[in-house]
Amino acid sequence: MPAVVFIGFMGAGKSSALAAARDAGLESTEVDELMERELGMPIREAFETLGEEAFRAREAEVVGDLLERADGGAIALGGGSVLSERVRAALERHVVVWLQISAEEAWGRIEGTERPLARSSDQVAALLYQRLPLYERLADAVVMPAGAGVAARALPAIRALAGMPGGTRLLWAASAGGEYPVMVGAGALGAAWWPLEGRRFCVTDRGVGPLYGGRIGPVAGTVEVEPGESAKTLAEAERVMRELTAAGMTREDHVAALGGGVVGDLGGFVAHTYQRGVPVVQVPTTLVAQVDSAYGGKTGVDLPEGKNYVGAYHLPAGVLADTETLRTLPAEELAAGFVEMLKTGLLAGGGLWRRVREAVPGEPPDADVVFACARYKCEVVAADERDSGLRQVLNLGHTVGHAIEAATGYRRYRHGEAVGLGLLAALRLSDADVLRDEVEEALESWGLPRRLERDVRVEDVLDAVARDKKRTAAGVGFVLLPEPGRPRPGILVDQARVRATVEELTA
Repeated sequence: MPAVVFIGFMGAGKSSALAAARDAGLESTEVDELMERELGMPIREAFETLGEEAFRAREAEVVGDLLERADGGAIALGGGSVLSERVRAALERHVVVWLQISAEEAWGRIEGTERPLARSSDQVAALLYQRLPLYERLADAVVMPAGAGVAARALPAIRALAGMPGGTRLLWAASAGGEYPVMVGAGALGAAWWPLEGRRFCVTDRGVGPLYGGRIGPVAGTVEVEPGESAKTLAEAERVMRELTAAGMTREDHVAALGGGVVGDLGGFVAHTYQRGVPVVQVPTTLVAQVDSAYGGKTGVDLPEGKNYVGAYHLPAGVLADTETLRTLPAEELAAGFVEMLKTGLLAGGGLWRRVREAVPGEPPDADVVFACARYKCEVVAADERDSGLRQVLNLGHTVGHAIEAATGYRRYRHGEAVGLGLLAALRLSDADVLRDEVEEALESWGLPRRLERDVRVEDVLDAVARDKKRTAAGVGFVLLPEPGRPRPGILVDQARVRATVEELTA
């Protein structure tokens, strides 16, 4: 039986997590205490007496043997235990939980303590940077920082991982408004796990419902909408709520939003407003929803004047992303979803950007890439849930993209297709011409539009840009990106340049 194994940097809360597991009835072992008993001295003294190399060799023996023999229970590793190849190999059969922490918070917790490798904030930052790739690669579950008791709150979802299909990963997302589990993996809908108790009422579209409605467990009622952006209206939200009322939904029940971004936005908005608010579980079945829109709690509907003009923040109670559903997407829908993955890679830079560039046109991404995109989105939301600063970077390409959708009545372009054109505009405004060429090549390889159709009027697009819902008294701020991983939100751009950029899309 696999054990639950907590890994993470110094000060991340592994001892507290182990205590929560012990309170839940799991037999627990803390490696630092085990090592001190084995060596007959405190860890700091062992480092000074033996040297780090000898200490690590002995640690690899003790921890490797422990993990190889473990049969259930919970184990908290030392911060550097994962440096051992033997330990990393032994972790493969266990549920590995990475407790995230920033270098600044880690130093704040451990400054002045007896830690042999924590003599300065700079040393802590460098050491964490060195170990981050190992933590990321080993983790089956990632627990974002969320204050005292987070491990106890996440533990039921962590323990559920053992019953999920192989390769499923968990993110315990957290921001100012709350916390929720995110499960990502192939076949996740076929498992018995569900994040909430109580009756569920399914909101889905007529294309998705017949395919996957039977996989979300027993539902007390189902409301279907027509596929596509035309369903995101106040009138449709009212119809859905009236059907839920007729089906007997109460404040003790919850909504399961099964479908793509439209269903997620509409279902979340309905959940927020129905009887002044009920929970929603997001079950995204499209690429755009799995890598972006299912997370962070933005919900809403469109007005003729602009996209998402009516909405609310309503964090999900959980997200269940089954990447097998991506294999039933039409090629055009998969390609449109790739644009949100492309946007996320551009914003994140580094390894995620490299992986996105390697995506095979026409092929769904693997679950690890979907998980990485979801994690990036949730980390941005954690820093700025209400869109007052950093979260605005997620609108890269969306200012012109949303304007194109509004100017064409939400009928001409899929969301991702319009955002792809918006990315080209944003990169031109960023003077990132080489990067723009690379993105244009990627759009071409996926069969996505790189120019507006001839009858789309530039004036209509510019008028919609001017009505962008994030405009301020100073004007419309754009997200610019001089290079991957370096977004600059809220930049005011000369209107002549905006016009020239949109005109270029019509050339």
